[in-house]
Amino acid sequence: MKEPWKKSSPASIERFGRIVPKSPAVERRTMFGYPCAFVRGNMFGGLFGDDLFVRLPEPERSEFIALKSGRPLEPVPGRIMKDYVVLAPEIAADEEAAKVLFRRSLAHVQTLPEKAKPAGKRKRGA
Repeated sequence: MKEPWKKSSPASIERFGRIVPKSPAVERRTMFGYPCAFVRGNMFGGLFGDDLFVRLPEPERSEFIALKSGRPLEPVPGRIMKDYVVLAPEIAADEEAAKVLFRRSLAHVQTLPEKAKPAGKRKRGA
């Protein structure tokens, strides 16, 4: 039987709120049932359980992982979200370091094309 995903703790959600850059361009919404941050429709960071993750460009992402500062985000075993890294616990625990990484992630994602909003659901038989 598959183990259910662990909910984020209230303390982690509160910390996430302090870490996400304050900008009118930033939208907070949920992904996988967890709080995440988006800009122009692209996710740039969030929580998965109590783990913080950010989206980083290559080669920064590979270097980050090689230095053991994080690991790839893998919400389902064998299904890696290649652009995202989960911050190592010691980095995630340092709120200022996490803020710097979230700002870098936001800056990177702002260079990406805006993600189109999904079309509304069509009624069957329409």
